[in-house]
Amino acid sequence: MCENWRNPMRRRDLLALIGGAAAWAQAGRAQTQTPPVIGFLNSASPEAFARLVDAFRQGLSEEGYVEGRNVAIEYRWAEGQYDRLEGMAAELVRRHVSLIAATGGVPAARAAKAATTTIPILFISGVDPVRAKLVASINRPGGNATGVTVITSEMVAKRLELLRELAPGVRKVAMLQNIAKPYTAEFDQEFVAQVESKEAESAARTLGLEPIVLDAARDGNLEAGLETAVKRGADALFVSADAYFTDRREQIVALAARHRLPAIYPWRQYAVSGGLASYGPNIADAYRQIGRFAGRILKGSKPESIPVQEPNTFELVINLKTAKALGLTVSPWLLAAANETIE
Repeated sequence: MCENWRNPMRRRDLLALIGGAAAWAQAGRAQTQTPPVIGFLNSASPEAFARLVDAFRQGLSEEGYVEGRNVAIEYRWAEGQYDRLEGMAAELVRRHVSLIAATGGVPAARAAKAATTTIPILFISGVDPVRAKLVASINRPGGNATGVTVITSEMVAKRLELLRELAPGVRKVAMLQNIAKPYTAEFDQEFVAQVESKEAESAARTLGLEPIVLDAARDGNLEAGLETAVKRGADALFVSADAYFTDRREQIVALAARHRLPAIYPWRQYAVSGGLASYGPNIADAYRQIGRFAGRILKGSKPESIPVQEPNTFELVINLKTAKALGLTVSPWLLAAANETIE
């Protein structure tokens, strides 16, 4: 044996054999290595958010992660039942996911925050995430959460202005809100009432409009609630950016058409579904952005080092077919300002 080892040729053969075995072992480990798992928590349903999930996957792929190839995603959908979010978040924590993408608004993010202080959390927030106690600041999030704020609450006055421009004769606006929805035990319900409902009512009165607030969570029946508002004289409709309504946008658009109510919505999907007009940030781009953040975190970045992203562009979409059906004439300046018109 000693003689063989001294032989240079046999020694090279033996080293090659050992090196080859090590390479095969390493390749075997790489093939059997379990991919990281992302927990995807959403307040609504998969059907309504399919396009946005695709945008999230696109962001992931831009960072080199493809679902089913080198990353897995565990989906949890609350289907509009916000009181299920805490349990779903806790389940994802027990699953030992690498991070949680808490989407569909502040309730999902708060549920995730209540479930873990260590697993990274990515959120999409319609209100100031500092006021919502999701991060310490926009530029220095701190803690285990960061994400995108789409500042929908700050768009309330602008959407009402556009509604009045589209339908100058409007006097009373039915304001579809989701005020009394259940939240996590840590979350102050009055916060949403202040940000969504009170700001909407204040903006309406500033514009000389009379608000008729419909609390979908308390009243429970969208159809009956809207009929009541119409009986009270509502001649237009304003819809909150809450995921509960996004999940039911087809029903809401149909109800607005039935009652011949000019309506303004927060997201493009409503106008595509037949709603009169929408104004707000590009929500698909927000989902794509947190997909990219997820990829960065999987590569080792920490949430505390990723500033919260704010929208740079907003899109006005007008459905001209619906405007014609309502007998409305869209002004030339609105047509020029629109990012998209649907005919």
